[in-house]
Amino acid sequence: MGEQKAVSALVVGGEANAGPPLGPALGPLGVNVMMIVKDINEKTKDYAGMRVPVKINVDTSTKQFTVEVGVPTAAALIVKEARIPKGSGTPKANLAGNLTMTQVVKIAKAKSEQSYAVSKRSGAKEVVGTCVSMGVKVEGQDPREILKQMDEGTWDKALSD
Repeated sequence: MGEQKAVSALVVGGEANAGPPLGPALGPLGVNVMMIVKDINEKTKDYAGMRVPVKINVDTSTKQFTVEVGVPTAAALIVKEARIPKGSGTPKANLAGNLTMTQVVKIAKAKSEQSYAVSKRSGAKEVVGTCVSMGVKVEGQDPREILKQMDEGTWDKALSD
């Protein structure tokens, strides 16, 4: 078994190409860059338009590789779920979109491997907190209001682990 090299990059889901950052990082390792790009695009197509962290592990002697795909940021997932172009530039004054609690839980689940949250409730609170800073409503309400309701137990049924 040869030496292992790892290359990490942030790519747009389904749109990786042989240009920077991948080509210059992978080219010197002597691997088939187009094969790796094709693999990355296949594995990230569900994250179209979002920046996705990827890690390519290469065995420098056999030229074998594996591609690990991370999860986009909570903000990117919120933008996708709310079907908005981006968060509000002025989150205190303008709200840019709306998520249901079901969508909040879905995003929290997607992020659970990278999160410090220990339960569905705390993961959902992280997502709602991101909604606060992005100016995205939850259940048609100001996300700060939803955080209060979560603390009061209003959303216990939706958040039960």
